[in-house]
Amino acid sequence: MTGPWTAGTGEGGYRNPVLFADWSDPDVIRSGDDFYLTASSFNRVPGLPVLHSIDLVNWRIAGHALHRLPDEHATPRPGCGVWAPALRRHDGRFWICYPDPDHGIYLTTADDPAGPWSAPRLILAGRGLIDPCPLWDDDGRAYLVHAWARSRCGFNNRLTAYPMTPDLAEPLGPGVVIVDGDGIPGCRTLEGPKWYRRDGWYWIFAPAGGVTTGWQYALRSREVFGPYEPRVVLDQGDTEVNGPHQGAWVQTATGEDWFVHFQDLHAYGRVVHLQPMSWSDDGWPVIGDHGAPVAGHRTPVPGPHPPSAPATSDTFPGGRPGAQWSWPANPRPGWVLPKPSGGLRLACLPGEHDLRRRPNVLGQRLPGPRLHAATGLRLHAPAGARAGLVVHGRTYAWIGLDHRPDGTYLTCRFAEAEGEAEQDAADPVAVPAGAGVRLSVTVTAPATVRFAAEIGGERWECGPPFTATAGAWIGATLGLFAAGPGGHADFDRFLVSAPEPT
Repeated sequence: MTGPWTAGTGEGGYRNPVLFADWSDPDVIRSGDDFYLTASSFNRVPGLPVLHSIDLVNWRIAGHALHRLPDEHATPRPGCGVWAPALRRHDGRFWICYPDPDHGIYLTTADDPAGPWSAPRLILAGRGLIDPCPLWDDDGRAYLVHAWARSRCGFNNRLTAYPMTPDLAEPLGPGVVIVDGDGIPGCRTLEGPKWYRRDGWYWIFAPAGGVTTGWQYALRSREVFGPYEPRVVLDQGDTEVNGPHQGAWVQTATGEDWFVHFQDLHAYGRVVHLQPMSWSDDGWPVIGDHGAPVAGHRTPVPGPHPPSAPATSDTFPGGRPGAQWSWPANPRPGWVLPKPSGGLRLACLPGEHDLRRRPNVLGQRLPGPRLHAATGLRLHAPAGARAGLVVHGRTYAWIGLDHRPDGTYLTCRFAEAEGEAEQDAADPVAVPAGAGVRLSVTVTAPATVRFAAEIGGERWECGPPFTATAGAWIGATLGLFAAGPGGHADFDRFLVSAPEPT
């Protein structure tokens, strides 16, 4: 069984995106022969995923740097939480600076990128501070640059920097606006800075123009606080890659330069592209094909490298979900119950009927443009309980079992506008009490969702297709849920693959 997307094409090449899932706002570093990537996670818990690769093309999930959000995340707060982070290696440790736009800039560190990571520490408080990046200069001095979120502070399009203590514990002076986007012709929504040194220049790589239609700047200065000279170094050009945006410059062990960025694909989220990078005669970076994204290229590190991608399928060893899964709020004990015979057991808990507002929906990113996911389900719960397989964003649809006073039904339902009551997508089908069903969902471009089920050897199709939608700053989520006044739902292995050709 093959996964829904792998980037390696064989014969030493790759295709973009290298990560066809919502690993948004990526930052990438190299440590020795290893590459590590972190990404924004917003209200997902655990947050701050850390991915590992040896070639910048094939990736796996190494762990997470953040296991809880602030206490107000007891219920889902879409669009809040962890925005664009920066990952660095310095002084023998790994450092992640990340923003919570409602609180400020946080720092966590680790000796091993797989963890454990230190408890997050607020190093710069304030609403609207986003997208931080530290810089340790050659003389040992440390600095931090960040952008601003208009939704929290009323303005944006500028970059502010602080001198910091070497351990980034606190600023040593007031913030200074080092780049004012209003002074750059055509610039709007300047954000996502990544700060570097090269050949006597200070470099800031920063996107502008908005996530769906923007472009990438490089800015350089001889002085750490500027003035900085800007140049557009990557934009859509005549390609289909809209808004190539917000990423990281990284070098291989042999000194080759590469640039990692995202592309917003709506329900699929912000997928990750890899671009070759070189330097022009006048000292500016040249990214992709003369400033336009490439569809593919040779792999940065010669192989052979077995094709791999972050895990999607799960057998739930020990009854626990794998690292690909997250919750939309801080989890609580008792959401996942012991399951001695294998698989996953979720408690049926009371709460909001609207699945977008429930904290105990276990989800993962849509892992490719075309996918098929399937799992078995048995529901052991009183009337009023339901459980199943869901695809949710600003809208949602689900298939599963619904225990009603008059019996158990195989049900497929959807909800469109926020606050709108669920509607049946097909007539429910009565099933024997305690019977198991096999649930499946097939997603095809452009994010078209079709649910089906098997019960007693018969296949049941669920109504017309449903079009998945993005959430708040994240792509759609593929999830499992259990709800009700008590009892539990048992899911067997969760298998994700490429769908059969039609």
